[in-house]
Amino acid sequence: MAQPLIHRSMTDDEYLALERRSDQRHEYLEGQVYAIAGESPEHSLINANLIAIFVSQLKGGRCRAFSPNMKVRTGPGGLYSYPDLAIVCGEPALLDEHRDVLLNPAIVVEVLSPSTEAYDRGKKFLRYQRIQTLTDYLLVAQDEARIEHFVRQPNGHWDWSCATGSDGLIQIASIGCEFRLGEVYDNVVFAVPNEGSVAKRQRPRSGQSTRTLSRKR
Repeated sequence: MAQPLIHRSMTDDEYLALERRSDQRHEYLEGQVYAIAGESPEHSLINANLIAIFVSQLKGGRCRAFSPNMKVRTGPGGLYSYPDLAIVCGEPALLDEHRDVLLNPAIVVEVLSPSTEAYDRGKKFLRYQRIQTLTDYLLVAQDEARIEHFVRQPNGHWDWSCATGSDGLIQIASIGCEFRLGEVYDNVVFAVPNEGSVAKRQRPRSGQSTRTLSRKR
């Protein structure tokens, strides 16, 4: 994460007042406010593809997709974020009359960026887990065809799986959706890695890993 925008702790209300009059988006983490950087063309295209996939599959059902302009709150004084995609099933629970903060997402999707990947995997995910309605968390790479899928189990643990390559399959049982990674990465051209980084990025080109792990809330 970047350095805090304001070098003092802010309350939820102070952050929301700042955000609602700002031309730039900011996230809030336990009193600190962080500006959100711009996104790459790959990030933008992947996100657009994801929204199209979910909107098409959810049409006519009880679940709906929200764009990256909708804030999600994990709890008072915790995290206010702008996930790349949030899905709500049933009526959306909104914080107040401004109707710009969502409280009950069932699915949260984050497209990874080099500057935020550690945060999305760590502090942000730990706080997303506090949302009782959340059943699935997806981390989507933008430098290769790879999506990691975390699924909350009845005992509160999170199981992990990873799909790779254009034939990789993501199945989200909680909302009855499934798609191939080729749909997510349609028209995305990955940068050619430098020779020194080839070994670091060698991964299976298709299929889905069978390894799972459990992660406590």
